[in-house]
Amino acid sequence: MNFKLDFWLILGFAAQGVFAARFIVQWLVSEYKKQSVVPNAFWFLSLFGGLLLFIYAIHRKDPVFILGQGSGLLIYSRNLYLIYRKRQQDDLKPGAVA
Repeated sequence: MNFKLDFWLILGFAAQGVFAARFIVQWLVSEYKKQSVVPNAFWFLSLFGGLLLFIYAIHRKDPVFILGQGSGLLIYSRNLYLIYRKRQQDDLKPGAVA
């Protein structure tokens, strides 16, 4: 296998690094809190890494990779939406401290 180090290969590796970093963040936060926790940073890294991998998959014209990353982007976006919607609702409750 002959590797040519170009923009797309660097993007692919960087995207995979961002996507993998989410597990390190989740692990460190869980260790700190002494319980299993999925911090917001996990979902942001999932979204950003997934978006970069999706772009890479489109460049590669790989339908399996495109479908997998594309569906993941919907899930990560939905989770962030639910997190921030709940935060807004909590802020609007009577007696909430801003």
